[in-house]
Amino acid sequence: MGTGKRLGWLTTATALVLAVVMVIVMGKDDGTAQNAAAQTSATPTTTTTPGPITPLGQPAPAGPTPTLPAPTGQQPAWMRKLKPGEKPPQFVLFSFDGGVSAKHWEAITPIAKRTGARVTAMLSGVYLLSEDQANQYTGPGHKPGESAIGFGGSPADITARIKYLNDALDAGHEFGTHYNGHFCEGEGAPVGSWSTAGWNSEIDQFDRYLRALDARGLRITPEMIKGGRTPCLEGNWDQLFPAAHAHNYVYDTSHVSFGVTWPTVDRGMWEFPLPEVRIPALDRKVVMMDFNFWYVLDGAKEGDDARGPEFSPIVLDTYRSTYLAAYNGNRAPLVVANHFNEWAGGAFSTAVQDFMSETCTKPETVCATYSQVIQWMQLQDPAVLDAFRKLPAAHN
Repeated sequence: MGTGKRLGWLTTATALVLAVVMVIVMGKDDGTAQNAAAQTSATPTTTTTPGPITPLGQPAPAGPTPTLPAPTGQQPAWMRKLKPGEKPPQFVLFSFDGGVSAKHWEAITPIAKRTGARVTAMLSGVYLLSEDQANQYTGPGHKPGESAIGFGGSPADITARIKYLNDALDAGHEFGTHYNGHFCEGEGAPVGSWSTAGWNSEIDQFDRYLRALDARGLRITPEMIKGGRTPCLEGNWDQLFPAAHAHNYVYDTSHVSFGVTWPTVDRGMWEFPLPEVRIPALDRKVVMMDFNFWYVLDGAKEGDDARGPEFSPIVLDTYRSTYLAAYNGNRAPLVVANHFNEWAGGAFSTAVQDFMSETCTKPETVCATYSQVIQWMQLQDPAVLDAFRKLPAAHN
């Protein structure tokens, strides 16, 4: 794969009318694009932009409501059934695609510890393979050793990665899947074309990479993975979700919603959509993900590091206004989807870290993992959750 960009629409309104063309850029943590096949960065990253969503008027069948085991041990005070008429906490779900950058874990971990936040890292399985293990991966419809985002660096990089991923696990953070090769539209046999058998193969390989590192000390197991986000938010859900069910997944966070909405059950999976929001400084709408902000702000131009101080306040202001809209509105869980990357001089990492620092200690606010929110929902009266879902979407 080369370093070219495939540009696409970044609002859900357009996605409902047209098939969305996706964007993918591969780069090191300093934001420099490079040939993914030659990538050797010890802190690899991926990008994701909004994909097709179920058109209005064509709702997917709900299917059975999936469940997780009740939490064990001492639980936070908010993990309880609501009293009659009580408002729910304002949940904020910070999630990071790729999920293996030491630099970004080092930045996020102290903030989370100080504020009590828990985050979810969507691991890309190929980052658990060193470059000399590349042929162990065969994406559906692809040759062995092909990956749109490279692999995990040297064996020493993998050894170091095991240590800090275990540290994140010990700190209470959750791990989901971003699957493996990150094949988006235009990559040849993209994830949107995969059959259930193809998805089963993809997830089986992801699980195998986790198990292979067990002997080297990694304590993240396949059984801990309860959901994920697809590359570029693409996928045929009728094909993916049966494979997800077969691997005991209970949630997905690849869809897009107009504003902030409550999770719903889609074909037997909890769906936590990414909201389309307004950027107040520009009065433009965008699906709330870091790369999408970058694209709207300056076309995702590499070499724009000097504009970081300009971009960060714009993104932070968007987070703040969206949070307030949800907090003062329907109290729907707010999905903040990002990457461990340094685009525009780290503008988006700075914004999300600042937002986490100032928000996760606010009253009636809980920065939680997807599994924690599902476990909380399981404690609630179904009629109460149904009433929440009927509330208008929160728009900033």
